[in-house]
Amino acid sequence: MTELGWGCLDTPVGQVSVACTDAGVARVTYGPPSGPEPRLGTLASVLMEATLEELALYFGGRLKRFNVPVDLGSAQGARRAVLSVLHQTVGFGQTITYGGLAGRAGLEATAEPGNFVPPARVVGQIMASNPIALIVPCHRVVAGTGLGGYSGGTGTDVKQWLLVFEGAIPATLDWDAAGLPDRTVTGRQAKLTGSAST
Repeated sequence: MTELGWGCLDTPVGQVSVACTDAGVARVTYGPPSGPEPRLGTLASVLMEATLEELALYFGGRLKRFNVPVDLGSAQGARRAVLSVLHQTVGFGQTITYGGLAGRAGLEATAEPGNFVPPARVVGQIMASNPIALIVPCHRVVAGTGLGGYSGGTGTDVKQWLLVFEGAIPATLDWDAAGLPDRTVTGRQAKLTGSAST
């Protein structure tokens, strides 16, 4: 197993943690980091700094496309196809439905004995376990009838905030560019922190 180097950033939607390998960004999650900071001087540490800088620029409204490489690790088959297509084709300010992403990724319905699984549901399951939130923008995948679910941060509140921030959906009267309510955000400066290894 590849050891991940972790860092974190305070954002308007709460703390975001990032893990990098020497190949690229391997994890972006909400909350504190779950591993140690990378060893200084490694490619992972350089990628960590670049990723944290790009995320700070994104939340500062000055970056619309992430340029850091993505490491999808051992993802294969439909999972790799869906995440890759999402990362490469759904840009800032855009949305796509679960079914639309399934079609774009070439997914077909799967039939297990006694169980039909529609492609849109497969995409929903992949989005719920997306290891690289924000950079592989699962928040831009919506239901045909509304936002759909979101397993990051505080759920659909984060998804809605991000989509309004990107201009993909109109702001509600209570939307606040400073961030979600009841969040303590100490700034937008990147900081590295360490904890247990993964």
